[in-house]
Amino acid sequence: MSAFLIANMAPLMFAALVFFLLFGYPVAFALAANGIVFGLIGVELGLLHVSLFQALPERVFGIMRNDTLLAIPFFTFMGLILERSGMAEDLLDTIGQLFGPVRGGLAYAVIFVGALLAATTGVVAASVISMGLISLPIMLRYGYDRRVAAGVIAASGTLAQIIPPSLVLIIMADQLGKSVGDMYQGAFIPGLVLTGLYAGFIFLVTIVKPDFAPALPLEARSIRGLKLLMRVITTLMPPLVLIFLVLGTIFLGIATPTEGGAMGAAGALILALARRKLDFSLLKQAMDTTAKLSSFVVFILVGSTVFGLVFRGVNGDLWVEHLLTGLPGGKLGFLIFVNILMFVLAFFLDFFELAFILVPLVGPVAEKLGIDLIWFGVLLGVNMQTSFMHPPFGFALFYLRSVAPKSDYIDKVTQKLTPKITTGQIYWGAVPFVIIQMIMVGLVIAFPDLVLGGLDKAKVIDTSKIQIEVPQGDYGGGGMYGTPESEAK
Repeated sequence: MSAFLIANMAPLMFAALVFFLLFGYPVAFALAANGIVFGLIGVELGLLHVSLFQALPERVFGIMRNDTLLAIPFFTFMGLILERSGMAEDLLDTIGQLFGPVRGGLAYAVIFVGALLAATTGVVAASVISMGLISLPIMLRYGYDRRVAAGVIAASGTLAQIIPPSLVLIIMADQLGKSVGDMYQGAFIPGLVLTGLYAGFIFLVTIVKPDFAPALPLEARSIRGLKLLMRVITTLMPPLVLIFLVLGTIFLGIATPTEGGAMGAAGALILALARRKLDFSLLKQAMDTTAKLSSFVVFILVGSTVFGLVFRGVNGDLWVEHLLTGLPGGKLGFLIFVNILMFVLAFFLDFFELAFILVPLVGPVAEKLGIDLIWFGVLLGVNMQTSFMHPPFGFALFYLRSVAPKSDYIDKVTQKLTPKITTGQIYWGAVPFVIIQMIMVGLVIAFPDLVLGGLDKAKVIDTSKIQIEVPQGDYGGGGMYGTPESEAK
């Protein structure tokens, strides 16, 4: 029995983690408990040395010292302030009026505003709930098919996953040991292409089924002419300035992502103050939610660090490497397998859990195969969008379900009885957009320059002129489980 445990510690450890996750145990505690329990078993069997656990405190403090993770509370706070200050409502109303005369205009407006909200808030829940509350009643009022309306709102909200300043890209960069700024640059073009694919689908709907997405009637277009133009300019300018303040400074190398996030948070407060929407209640709600989300991320990261330390101690990284490098098809076979695995796991896990559990396992294998990790991170980020759209557990679908009418109601404008939206209609509406997201995964694999073309070209280094100076002195080695600064992250 002992010989079996020693030979199969890594797969048993991974299977135990999957077991606890499927039974609904909190991810952070499932990761940490598995790491500690299997670590103690390994020590008892003589497979591990007890000194392994001495590395844990330094690794946990390494997480606390990681400046990159500061971007998460900054961007979360920025998004919550903007969402609660009514910016989304003004954008949807104005852009809806602008696209109103076009067939499918409201759907185009939702996609356009979804991309703008993604580039300013970076929070899926805020985008889906805002657009569900504001746009869904109008779409139902003027005859939109319920599946189309639900699908486009949920899918447009998930653009916050891939368009910078996405939270998942920050986590992805940290787990892969890459620059957040490079990850943002690489994801920018795929995010725009995906937005275009959503709009293309709506165009096809208006051609094949024109009654599914009609234009707004004349009486619904209350603002026209020069007044509409002025409103578009005044409504779009503040978020566009904020986008440049945050993303422009990061892309130009003027600010780090953490500094950009801090400027974005300050800019959001200024915009809310200018709109006279900033008060103590709004500030308290935003800070409370930011603190909860940031604590959630850090707890999962601590748990994954405990799990990862023991998993590597029992040679789990080598087990995963041999498992994945032995797949037929080389790089392509590896990419197909990982994306199918990610797609399936997204039925049960959200993007944080996928980023903290799966990415550290497959990232080193991708690097061994010579795959660019920025490109790989963006590819997985596109795939992770499906975790928000999968029926029946997609979070975007849950967010939309929470604000969609659950029973028939009297429309306040037309005074007509309007049928409810069923959960089945929301699920079926999501299916075409999940397919589009998977098409986008295929496009990123087929055309790597969609990601790599947006990156700054690396400087050519003449290796013959490199000089290495080794300082003299007696330094104690960290041993097999040493924790230098680079490993503490």
